[in-house]
Parts: sequence; C-alpha cells; structure tokens
Amino acid sequence: MVIKKRMLLWDYTNTNSFPQQLDQVPLDNDHPTSSVSNWNAWVPPELKGRAPFRPMIHLVEETQGEKWQWILNSDQPLVLYFNEPERNGISPQQAANIWHSQVLDLRRRGKQLCSPCPAWTDEGRSWLEQFMALVADSPPPPDYLGLHAYNTDAGATMRYLEGMHQRYGLPIIVHEIASVSRNYGEVLAFTVKMANWMDSKDFIYEYAFFGCMGHVADGFVSPEAQLMNPDGSFKDLMYKLMHDQPMHV
Repeated sequence: MVIKKRMLLWDYTNTNSFPQQLDQVPLDNDHPTSSVSNWNAWVPPELKGRAPFRPMIHLVEETQGEKWQWILNSDQPLVLYFNEPERNGISPQQAANIWHSQVLDLRRRGKQLCSPCPAWTDEGRSWLEQFMALVADSPPPPDYLGLHAYNTDAGATMRYLEGMHQRYGLPIIVHEIASVSRNYGEVLAFTVKMANWMDSKDFIYEYAFFGCMGHVADGFVSPEAQLMNPDGSFKDLMYKLMHDQPMHV
C-alpha cells in the first residue's frame, strides 16, 4: 500500500514560469505525493483540484484583507501558520494573540491547524517553545507541530524529530527538510534515509523536501538538493520522491 505523506513545495516562481510542470507530478492514489503547498494563501491554478492544497498564513499580512478572506473561505481541510516567524519580526506573543483572536475561528469552521514552522536553529526552537506555552490553554492546542529540518546527519535529524514529538505530544508536519551537504551522494543518502524513516513513523503526518524551484533560494540551502533544473525540468531526486517508495540510492 502506498504511504501518502510527501507534501510538494511548489514555489510561486513555478506558477509564473513552469506551471505545466505540475502536470508531470503524479497525484493519484498510486503515488506518495499527498498535498501541495506554496507558502501562500492562494491556490496554484495549475493544481486544478487534483490534490489537497495546504494554504499558509505566511506573514501577518495573510491575517488581513483579501488574503485572510482566502484563508477563511478556503475549502481545504488544513491550514499552516507562520513560516519562520522569528526571522520575520513576529514575536511569540503576537503570534499567540492572532492565534486566539483569529486563527481559532478556522477550527470552528472545521479546519485543522498546524503550529508555526520555525527555522532549524536554537532561536527557532526557543520561539516555538514560547508560542506553545502561550497557546497551551487553547481548546485544544494546534493539531500538528510544524518543523523545519536542515542538516547533513540523518540520525541526528531523526532524534530531533522524535524529541520534538515526545516534548509536545503532537503529530508532526515537517514543512521543510533537506540535506545541506554540497555532495550529491550525501544529499541522496540523507533524502533516502529520512524519507523511508518518516514514511515508517506514525507521528510524522506529512513532510516536504525543499528545493522544487528553478533557482537556488539562498546560500544556505544546497544546490545539490535542488529538485528542479533552471529550465523547469525535474532532477533525478525529484523523480525519486515522486515515484520511489521505499526510496533507494
């Protein structure tokens, strides 16, 4: 039986430049891609309703005006909250205030909620700890714990995810994960180990490997972990994630 946990991070630049490439992603029940997200509140039109979309309240601006209405009126069942808020000037208190005053209304509309997704840093983990304490009285707290994981050591990453699950007792959405090694063999080994391990763990609800875009996002992420070439064609690692389960080197 196919395990469907692999969220596709479909960058907005793909919608602008390579929308037809989404047609190459198998989104049926015989393949492991489970959903699509683009760090935004709007649905990529090229998705054409073929898979669940995960709208994101990326920044405070998504809690206002037209973008908030898109989130509020979305027919999608799960909403992601704040992306690396500690890097975007959003304090745990501000995020908790918005959570109580606005975001919980989404739950009353039948939606599940993912916590903010902090960066893979001590600062990010501290931010999340403060936020979770501030919303502990929510009835109940977030449905999912949102995490990012960038590393070169698969074993250490597994232990981190296990530890965060034990700490908060919530199923996890690994909203971004990738090896930051500059060696493709190491990137492939990390990806294979982590994907197979996450597929096997009930507490991992979904996970998304970073890099499906035609450009390298910044100097931190590895060019070797890119899933797309500059012309929009998919790299071998993307084909493995789309088709292989279990994955193999």
